[in-house]
Amino acid sequence: MIKVTELTMHYGPVVALDRVSFEVQKGEVVGLLGPNGAGKSTTMKILTTYLYPTSGKAVVAGYDVLQEPLKVRKVTGYLPEVLPLYMDMEVKSYLEFVAQARGLSGARLKHRMELVVDVCGLRPVFRKIIRELSKGYRQRTALAQALIHDPEVVILDEPTSGLDPHQILEIRHLIRELAKDKTVILSTHILQEVEATADRIVIINRGRIVGDGTIEQLRERAKDSERYLFTVSGRQDEVQRLVSSISGVKKVQYIGFENGFSSFLVVSRLGTPVWKELSELAKAQDWALKELTEKPLTLEETFLTLTEKERPELEIAGRRFAHA
Repeated sequence: MIKVTELTMHYGPVVALDRVSFEVQKGEVVGLLGPNGAGKSTTMKILTTYLYPTSGKAVVAGYDVLQEPLKVRKVTGYLPEVLPLYMDMEVKSYLEFVAQARGLSGARLKHRMELVVDVCGLRPVFRKIIRELSKGYRQRTALAQALIHDPEVVILDEPTSGLDPHQILEIRHLIRELAKDKTVILSTHILQEVEATADRIVIINRGRIVGDGTIEQLRERAKDSERYLFTVSGRQDEVQRLVSSISGVKKVQYIGFENGFSSFLVVSRLGTPVWKELSELAKAQDWALKELTEKPLTLEETFLTLTEKERPELEIAGRRFAHA
């Protein structure tokens, strides 16, 4: 449905995109993940024909963004980060205006209006002035304008920016519903957002693709060690000393003490699992073993690793896995 090849964008001497290539299949929800200024919005503006790239190629639903921009716009629904709303219009009048601009009329217009109003939950505010709406309803109205013409591809730039937790959950649900019959690209720098909604993640950093795959595939790529949560009844100093002596163990990080048990994060060399040795050690020392589980990288650690930033130290105390 979308194919991007060697896409490059220069803003004067600044390189916003540097030979970016990726594909999106029909029906996929793909998250563009990256820090602010990574190139996510630039990519979306090129895909929606708001910007022309310096070089490279982008094809949306079979149409080249450079050669057939009007056809691209017909098959694309776009929710930019800055909402494209006319604040003095009613929701009803605004959506009718957008629909007519998209070429809808008569029964088709009425049908699509009814559909997007229900899908986006706008019935309670249908006759209200947009200026009077809450942030959540403004976001829904802007999403409705992106869907009014029944596009094949929906492109969402920071769709939950500024929303409260309840509104975020509602928008996430809407995105998952869209994926039933549309292809969706959403950009965000919020890790939980992409984890909750995307089938696949494309990580952009400094204008380059540094990761492309499912969460599990990206974790595997970023993985540089084996990690275990080890919780036993032994004394802290004794457990650390004995576990550190196991062949392949690189680090034993004390987590905390609770109800007679000490918890540790045990890190061993990549390809050297030590769960069996830890289990045997606990049995030999007569420690009560409460927990021995493998701990994969969190999405945050995966992201930081792939974007070549320093990975945070992991702590487990009271709450599981809180970053210092």
